[in-house]
Amino acid sequence: MRKIALRIKYNGTNYHGWQRQANDITVQQVLEEALAVTCGTDIRTVGCGRTDAGVHAWRYCVSFESDTKIPLDRLPLALNARLPADIAVAAAVAAPDDFNAILSCVKKEYTYQILNTRIRDPFLAHTAYFYPQRLDHDRMERAAAAFVGTHDFAAVRSVGTQTKTTVRTVHYFDVERDGDILRLRVCADGFLYNMARAMVGTLLYVSEGKIEPEDIPGLLQKADRRLTGPTAPPQGLAMSRIWYDGIVGEMMDK
Repeated sequence: MRKIALRIKYNGTNYHGWQRQANDITVQQVLEEALAVTCGTDIRTVGCGRTDAGVHAWRYCVSFESDTKIPLDRLPLALNARLPADIAVAAAVAAPDDFNAILSCVKKEYTYQILNTRIRDPFLAHTAYFYPQRLDHDRMERAAAAFVGTHDFAAVRSVGTQTKTTVRTVHYFDVERDGDILRLRVCADGFLYNMARAMVGTLLYVSEGKIEPEDIPGLLQKADRRLTGPTAPPQGLAMSRIWYDGIVGEMMDK
């Protein structure tokens, strides 16, 4: 048996998130079914993190063990022949024996896309949040900067998963406008349940004048989810970058 790491990407519109569910179709289930047929045995994968229903991944890492004889440079093609059009395997490498897609992850980046115009675009309906009210880029940028650093992020998490601590380190939170598209890129050493979407919702409240940019540090200190913005809709969110050491990191950067 050897440890294998995959770089995959998926459109999450038709799935109830990454992780297997008892009664809903998920990305993990579909990928494992394709792996079972391709490799000739049941395989259990480890993903680099949970993504919610409707959330996408431009870059996502999966690890598993297999004794498959298929050359790793051919494995993506073999899997893609059995996967639906909204999931694709981009690369595969032999990983160290102790590699684990979630535990070995150094940091992650999520990107949230907002279509900020008066007229919606049907072709972006599942990959961007349509928000017709003009967003105040300057206020959002100032608020985003206040999230950077090591803080207790309980104020921007939803209850849903157990965690030892709600302290995380945000390395950057950038607000970029490209025409009618606003992209919010946030990178952290880890994310709490719905943390990225709650941070986006808080920035939307800041733009609307419901929260001041200077209020963010105090809101984080109060650790009260009721005082921050709503959880933004899932379709605008995508896991966009993941960092690892060694050969897996090299694969993810390509």
